This record gives sequence, structure tokens and C-alpha cells, in this order.
Amino acid sequence: MNQPKSRATFEQLPDSAYIRLRQLVGTVLPFSSATLWRKCHRGEFPPPVRVSAGITAWRVGDIRQWLRDPERFKAASNQEAV
Repeated sequence: MNQPKSRATFEQLPDSAYIRLRQLVGTVLPFSSATLWRKCHRGEFPPPVRVSAGITAWRVGDIRQWLRDPERFKAASNQEAV
């Protein structure tokens, strides 16, 4: 019986890695993709990085920072905009 290739879990990825939307929603984040984009536009979530013309991803380190303290991230991002 062949075992499927295992993907690295979020916890195993280095902070410098990138993670795509489909890997974030429903596994790492407890909300939908629409909510994720809304939070990005409001400055309540780390912005994505355009990796190429058709690929957008988020830095794992940025996501970890947000997961540690979402409210502090929001306050910090709002202060930078002022």
C-alpha cells in the first residue's frame, strides 16, 4: 500500500516560508477566505505577497505573529498608518 506524500504542517514550516490561501483557511485560521481578505484590506491581518502573476501567499512568520496576538497586530498596523 502506497502512502501519500506528507506535506509539511504549518508548525514545521520556517518563518521565512510562504503559505497559500487554501492552506490557511480552515486549517490554520478559523475563518473563511472572504473574512481573510476583509481583514487584510482593513489592516487587521498581515498583507499577502505576490509571488508571481498568479500566486499570492503569506509569510509564515507574519501569520505566527498575528496568531500570537491578533489585537496587538491590529493596533500596531493602525499606528503605522498614522
